[in-house]
Amino acid sequence: MINSPYPTLDDLLKSIGVTGRHLANIGASEGAAGNISVCVRWTLDLNDHFPVVSEMVLPQDVPELEGATIIVSGTGCRLREIIDDPTSNLVCVEIAKGGHTGIVHKSSSGRNENVTSEFNSHLAVHYDQILATGTNFHAVVHAQPMYLTFLSHISRYQNEKFLNKQLLRWQPEAIINFPEGIGFIPFHVPSSPELMSGNVAELKNHRLVIWSKHGVMARSDTNIKKAGDLVEYAETAAKYEYLNLGVGEIGEGISVEDIHSICQTFSIKQDIF
Repeated sequence: MINSPYPTLDDLLKSIGVTGRHLANIGASEGAAGNISVCVRWTLDLNDHFPVVSEMVLPQDVPELEGATIIVSGTGCRLREIIDDPTSNLVCVEIAKGGHTGIVHKSSSGRNENVTSEFNSHLAVHYDQILATGTNFHAVVHAQPMYLTFLSHISRYQNEKFLNKQLLRWQPEAIINFPEGIGFIPFHVPSSPELMSGNVAELKNHRLVIWSKHGVMARSDTNIKKAGDLVEYAETAAKYEYLNLGVGEIGEGISVEDIHSICQTFSIKQDIF
């Protein structure tokens, strides 16, 4: 939830651009991989930045989001380029009356991208979280960080309980940022209904979920940068785990006793360790 005064459209475009560039800088968005969106429930003036208007049928009906605006990366856009030219790389979708269609706002640059192919997952997660919490802001990031994705190719890391115990033992920040753990979805075809429903289910109780053999999705209800931070925290943990595998697993990580001490000190409730 964000309190007034609300971020302006320019503020939102800048924060999306900064997050996209950072995801690329940490190796989590090669080429045109990855996508990003924010959903806001206050009024934004879109006409100056996105004057080209059309209509689309939404992937699902979202009547409770009527009047909300989703700013989302366009299909084929590179996250690292958003900061340099946000209006040419982003599309705005105003949820129309009844929540069955959206009013699409694009720039006049001539590129006129469609929304990302993963828009069904973005919309579904925004909808589920806003219904559950009543927040007026929600951000979603899909990225493809190398180490997390690599580990998801190994069968034992496809067990969510094992995955969390291995990853969250390397830095004190890990359990603080993921007290509920990291979710895991078996492999599904990109953009599929199965992937969409998996995202909704896992992100009900997790802030970040790994898509097996594909990447991750993270969410935040306060700041798009925080969703990007979650990707970086999880990817750093995966790097430690990868390094440990390379040296014969001689690293022990933080002990369970010390993790309990961290949780007690910072009032963290968790049931992973």
